[in-house]
Amino acid sequence: MSATPAAQTTDGARVVIKVVRYDPDKGAGMREQTWQIHPQPGMTVLDALIAVKEHHDGSLAFRCSCRMGVCGSCGMMVNGKPRLACNTQIIELGPVVEISALPNHDVIKDLVPDLASTFSKHRAVKPYVIRRDAAEMDKPTREFHQTPEDMLGYVQFSYCLKCSLCLAACPTEASTPAFLGPQALAQAYRYSADTRDEGLSDRAQTVDAWHGVFGCHLAGACSEACPKGVDPALGIQLLKRALLFGPPHRTAAPAVPALPEGFRSPGASSVLEPPAPTV
Repeated sequence: MSATPAAQTTDGARVVIKVVRYDPDKGAGMREQTWQIHPQPGMTVLDALIAVKEHHDGSLAFRCSCRMGVCGSCGMMVNGKPRLACNTQIIELGPVVEISALPNHDVIKDLVPDLASTFSKHRAVKPYVIRRDAAEMDKPTREFHQTPEDMLGYVQFSYCLKCSLCLAACPTEASTPAFLGPQALAQAYRYSADTRDEGLSDRAQTVDAWHGVFGCHLAGACSEACPKGVDPALGIQLLKRALLFGPPHRTAAPAVPALPEGFRSPGASSVLEPPAPTV
């Protein structure tokens, strides 16, 4: 992982690392700094940044922890896309790698975004199981039963890392910072779809508000950015449906309306077909 000539690959290739830097203590605004490294097999963007920090500039700031795509700490923009630095191979990015902090967030320093708003929005949707039997919630006498089949209704959305890549990709978040955002809204559905939960009406006060779920334009950029395949865009659409018809485990699916006679193509089905699943 060294950024020195001793770490040179067999073909002597170099990769240019361009980082947009920001230090609030210096008050100089954003600036770009460039280094050259010799990539090693398996080197990730995070490895490259660590090499730069160790061998070139110890003041370079970025956030990391697990180095294996689990904690979500190292989210940043890499060649124009929000990615986890530890999950992104340098060799797949070309001879120039441009790195900056996640957009739609304040920047603390260099590549470190301020995730306070992400966590604040997450807390706002009450991301926990809510039950009406408050006494049982406070002092449970039994397990809240759930079958493996029940779990399949929401487990996809439980893989969220809170890495904030989806918020960085979201065009609505870019234009309307008060928008709850795909991370929080997908988690609102995750808990509302849980068969042990009875809290959709409580969450509706937040998610069905002015900057809530119906502010989503369904660009789908959040799902494209998600490193875990959570598909927040799908969760948002399912949350809209749950607000209109009730959570899937509490109500039967609404009847699919028939197309009016004048809207049918010859030989076409008279029933509106649902879209194909995204995963």
